[in-house]
Amino acid sequence: MTPSALLFPGQGSLTPDAADHARAAWPELVAQAIELTGRDPFEHAHDSTEFAQPAIFLASIAGWRERELEDVIAMAGHSLGELSALAAAGALSVEDALGLVVLRGRLMQAAADEHPGGGMVALLGGDPTDAERIASEHNLAVANENAPGQLVLSGNGADIRALISVARERGFKALVLDVPGAFHSPAVAAARAPFLDALRAAPWRAPQVTVVSGLTGAPFTDPAVQLADALVAPVRWRAVMSTLFDLGAREFVDVGPGRVLARLVPRNLPTGIEHALAG
Repeated sequence: MTPSALLFPGQGSLTPDAADHARAAWPELVAQAIELTGRDPFEHAHDSTEFAQPAIFLASIAGWRERELEDVIAMAGHSLGELSALAAAGALSVEDALGLVVLRGRLMQAAADEHPGGGMVALLGGDPTDAERIASEHNLAVANENAPGQLVLSGNGADIRALISVARERGFKALVLDVPGAFHSPAVAAARAPFLDALRAAPWRAPQVTVVSGLTGAPFTDPAVQLADALVAPVRWRAVMSTLFDLGAREFVDVGPGRVLARLVPRNLPTGIEHALAG
């Protein structure tokens, strides 16, 4: 058997069939989400982060539950997906994780509403050093280090629009993301303290397998603090993938929804290394 790592995606990964999969795999959990949010998260996922995050969590947990995998040696999640990964690893119950996801979505949406006009843009191609220089010149924060040649930046919409024209002149492709705020930046700092309080009150357990943090690129040591700090810090996905590989993972399973993380796998592995990729 090939040692494998499970990957859990974050916001922006929903697919049209995600709701049906979640309802079939774990109807009780979907019902709990509807009770906690007051609405069906899938029906309102495109209205607000408050509903998008529970919907993605439900779909990811469904994708995990639908698979019977052996020799899983590690897990990791991208942004919101970290709570999915920690729940799948047994660090807390899926039900408790859902409650934290619902709170996270509400807090992040509220923080974004306090800074209207914020957004995120993916900067593709070009030199990474030049990409960070352009971001700094336009008062934008690095939000995600997804792969070589793929950075995501957060900040004010006017600064993003100014960056786009400059970036294209310097050989980059700039893609504005469909998100309602400047996530993983100081713009959502108001969400950190109340989220940390809830995380510290959660009944944590030792995970059954290693879960790698997107904040540090290393295995989690203090999930409550690291998950809270991650709200305003970059997702270091390149470092996460490197650590999973160093831990011995050779098959990388994107549990979905979608194949966002599956597409990043070959871009982050060492050149010339053969790997098995499932999605």
